[in-house]
Amino acid sequence: MRAKPIENLGFQTLMVIEHFGRIAQFGVRIVACLVTRPYRFRRLMADVFDAGVLSLPVVCLSGAVVGGTLSLLGYTTLVRFGAEEALGTLVGLSVIRELGPVLTALLVTGRAGSAIAAEIATMVTTEQLDGLRMMSIDPIDFVVSPKALALLLVMPLLVGLFIVFSLMGGYGVAVGLLGVDGGSFTSSLKGAVEFWDDVVGSFSKAITFGGLTGLIATYRGYISEPTAAGVSAATTSTVVIASVSILVFDFFLNGFWGV
Repeated sequence: MRAKPIENLGFQTLMVIEHFGRIAQFGVRIVACLVTRPYRFRRLMADVFDAGVLSLPVVCLSGAVVGGTLSLLGYTTLVRFGAEEALGTLVGLSVIRELGPVLTALLVTGRAGSAIAAEIATMVTTEQLDGLRMMSIDPIDFVVSPKALALLLVMPLLVGLFIVFSLMGGYGVAVGLLGVDGGSFTSSLKGAVEFWDDVVGSFSKAITFGGLTGLIATYRGYISEPTAAGVSAATTSTVVIASVSILVFDFFLNGFWGV
């Protein structure tokens, strides 16, 4: 009886390792489909539109609000020390280094990632994937790989737009509402941001988060149970697992990049 908890721990550990192995194998199959013909350009463009273009309103609006909020909070803190001229540095570095890629990835996960998982899970439930197999069409090649690649491609673009709208929102609130000098705001921003450490690091995070979200969303939809409850579980687990994974990977990327 005393060994039962140790046995359960060992069993759960083996199950987690096996699960990670299946995800890695699934990712290898996606990459193999992407580099071999036929190339699904038409399906890729449709998935890019669904994941990218339809996410523009929420990403741009959220970026402007986040930038304005950072200006409000940063100004009330910096003005106590007479350093309000450094507001541009605070807003720029916060958005470019951290908030831009992380918040964009979380927003895209909630909007596009969950939709992808639900769509694939619905195809499992309605046996559409089985129909493709009967016609000798690999579902991973025809359905999964374009969606995973679409998220990988659109994430850096959406991160860039989020950053631009955040800086615009921060500038508008700082100059128009708080009375900060526009020249000092932009000059402090330009002087603080470095291309390699900040911009390249930000878009490296975006590419990583895009690939991670695409892999998790397609995998959870692909292995879902063929029931209505399975579709719901696939959608929920995609948002939860992808969001936590983004935060965990962000921590390690910050340590790797020396932030």
